[in-house]
Amino acid sequence: MKCMKRYVNWMVAGMLATHMALAPAQTKDAAPKVLLVVSSEGRDAGKTRPGFEMDEFAMSWLVLRANGLAVEVASPAGGAPEADRYNKDDDYNRAVLADTDAMAALANTRRTANVKPGEHAAILVLGGKGAMFDLPKDPALQALLAAQAERGAIVAGVCHGPAAFAHVKRKDGTALVQGRRVTGFTDEEEAVFGKKWVKEFPFLLESRLREAGAKWEEASLMMPKLVVDGRFITGQNPFSTTQVAEAIVKALGREPVARKPFRDEASMQLALRWLAEDRDAVAKQLAAAPGQYKMELIAMLGYYQFKSAGDDAMRRQGLSLMLLAEPHFDHEQLKLGIASAQAALGQPGLARERVKRLLAQKPESAEAKQLLASLSSP
Repeated sequence: MKCMKRYVNWMVAGMLATHMALAPAQTKDAAPKVLLVVSSEGRDAGKTRPGFEMDEFAMSWLVLRANGLAVEVASPAGGAPEADRYNKDDDYNRAVLADTDAMAALANTRRTANVKPGEHAAILVLGGKGAMFDLPKDPALQALLAAQAERGAIVAGVCHGPAAFAHVKRKDGTALVQGRRVTGFTDEEEAVFGKKWVKEFPFLLESRLREAGAKWEEASLMMPKLVVDGRFITGQNPFSTTQVAEAIVKALGREPVARKPFRDEASMQLALRWLAEDRDAVAKQLAAAPGQYKMELIAMLGYYQFKSAGDDAMRRQGLSLMLLAEPHFDHEQLKLGIASAQAALGQPGLARERVKRLLAQKPESAEAKQLLASLSSP
């Protein structure tokens, strides 16, 4: 995972005075307050209406609290918003579910209409597909974000969270994002992962922010990406959440505390090092502690990067990640993805041998038979 060190020392000098102005009700020694904003849209764990991403809430809460910041949570409707389905066994979710303060804050979120400008040193809008529906049309949130930016305070968003910025205007009537470097969930990522709800979205996030004049930036499909433009901080997808949280910590004049990366983070860092040709070191690291990494995540990343690739460079990247995962993640779809990638990159012999080995293990696989037939035809 890329280490974003774009902050220079001169930015820090005036921050403490600024922070005191941001929260006049706080005492001189009080920790700066950060407001996490989540969608109220969710129903039935995302089945009937999409909600917010628990993973993003968990990672941001844990990082911000570990760095001594006070954290509050708000949503358009207040009360207890509903998250989309999530894995309670992920390390960050286990930790936050055991955190009584976090659970109390999430069970009783403040209504955005009751949050006053100046209460918080930073506002971080979290994602989840629900953010596409209620956050852009919440007038209280729009006003709060506009006031926050007007005062030169920190405004941040991750994944679908930047949808909240879509209609926010400055005092002069221009879009909040106009001329700013910004990222968020990309149109490409939406095409791959957003099929259930995207037809109901009021807009596509990337397209809308580009139309509003944002200087859009992005990484490869589902890779972490942090963009910092002064006090405006955005992250591309859920895998960017910890980078966004730590960028907020830095923007508040603090050095993020050392911590053990979450398994998702460690896996992404491993993938990035692998793609950077640090192959021997990655292989040794994997052999020493395979349980520290989510190889199914790396496999998925490679598989979908290949499937959505528009050129051979991206196909090779997808294939490389799938090959990294294969020895540690035995899955039929992964093997078929590798064979398909090899065939597409002019390696039909390797593809045929891989499919034959798969059929020796699973002779009933109709998909493998079909792929082998296509590879054997002239």
